[in-house]
Amino acid sequence: MAKMTLEELRKLRDNKKTDLRRRDAEGKEIQVIVGMGTCGIAAGAKTTLDAFIQAIDEYKLVDSVMVRQTGCMGLCHSEPTVEVVVPGMPAVIYGRVDGTVAKEIVAKHLIGRELLDNHILDRPAADILASK
Repeated sequence: MAKMTLEELRKLRDNKKTDLRRRDAEGKEIQVIVGMGTCGIAAGAKTTLDAFIQAIDEYKLVDSVMVRQTGCMGLCHSEPTVEVVVPGMPAVIYGRVDGTVAKEIVAKHLIGRELLDNHILDRPAADILASK
């Protein structure tokens, strides 16, 4: 086995710390839930999940956003599907979420607090939106 340099060990430690912070749910009120049922995986949900993780890292949201997986959401015709839960906003399910749309959701929904109308499958009722 090859020996690692001190710099390589430090980089490995930092990567593992970031991985642990990603998995820690404490204090994270924003959730991104990616449907990883068989149909979702076949439609590219793994790529979608990876894109969310990468975008959250890029925007330095690791300590405030929880990305997790769930099984089938029952929306096979629109996979990959993603539910986004942000405090003060209605929970929304987006469909046909590829890597590009995932990055757009992070920038516009999580940071900008605006819904992406062209990808919403489960649209919140108008009276709920009007009352907020």
